[in-house]
Amino acid sequence: MSDSLPVISAADGLSGASPSCVQDSTTLCAKVYELFGLDWLAANAEALIAKPAKILLIIVLAAVVRLMLNRGIRRLTDRTATGAVPSILRPWRRRGRRADRDGIEQIAARRTQRAEAIGSVLRSFASFVVLGIAVVLILGELGVNLAPIIASAGVIGVALGFGAQNLVKDFIAGIGIILEDQYGVGDVVDLGEASGTVEAVGLRITRLRDAHGVVWYARNGEILRVGNKSQGFAQVVIDMPVAHDTDLERCRTVMQDVADAMYAEDEWAEVLLAPPESLGVETITAAGVTMRLQVRTTNADQWRVGRELRQRLGERFLAAGFKAPGPMLAGAAATGTRTP
Repeated sequence: MSDSLPVISAADGLSGASPSCVQDSTTLCAKVYELFGLDWLAANAEALIAKPAKILLIIVLAAVVRLMLNRGIRRLTDRTATGAVPSILRPWRRRGRRADRDGIEQIAARRTQRAEAIGSVLRSFASFVVLGIAVVLILGELGVNLAPIIASAGVIGVALGFGAQNLVKDFIAGIGIILEDQYGVGDVVDLGEASGTVEAVGLRITRLRDAHGVVWYARNGEILRVGNKSQGFAQVVIDMPVAHDTDLERCRTVMQDVADAMYAEDEWAEVLLAPPESLGVETITAAGVTMRLQVRTTNADQWRVGRELRQRLGERFLAAGFKAPGPMLAGAAATGTRTP
């Protein structure tokens, strides 16, 4: 029985024949055998030393690339947030009015928020791409067959493209809204189906509240056009109808005097951004004549300015004796007949 079992001594295990790879002195196996003299370590040098080193190198390179991309994105967004003030607002800033300073600060805050949102999206996208490439490279080093994984990812991508195309459309539109600064939180906007004050702007939906307190949720991909009433400045346009026999030049002068008096008051000096303009006759109809007044004001005070101007103009027109347009005789005008 002893003849049928091989006898292996400890010395044979430690001083066995060297692996065949040591014949080529340029291989990793030969270098490891030369340094350590261990057969098992030299034979498995590729799995125990080369692959872990490559995986570690991939991880380090991915971390460095991600760090550099994040730093570049952060510098870009910081430069965007602290850029020059738009040229249309520089004259207001030079006048040194408190309302102008508040407007500049509001614009700077909005630009900072927009830059932070853009930076967050870009950093997340860059991290996803870099880490995804690193994971694929690591799996390749581990000997995993990537063909089925890539094929499965392609099938899943196609399925998501068909099944979630509205979701992708909403996200792309949301990124465009943020990048272009079409509107922000606190703006009064008209989205077509709904209008009101914006309460939140996300990558998928926009939430706004109308004048009646109703909260509306609008998908970004379904927003075809946006009317923003709160960017830069607001124009308050007042149309006052008068009768045909009104002295139009005197009416225009009265409207200019009322607006100039309001512009000169300290209470409204911080709100009105430019001298008012009485534009004169806007329309002439069979009922009467419409006179127009235009005032530039801040976004937040446009409705308050409009109400105050209408009240003052109504009182002044009544005191000046300007008549409102009379009712039309629709029947007589249509038949063209005269009573005997």
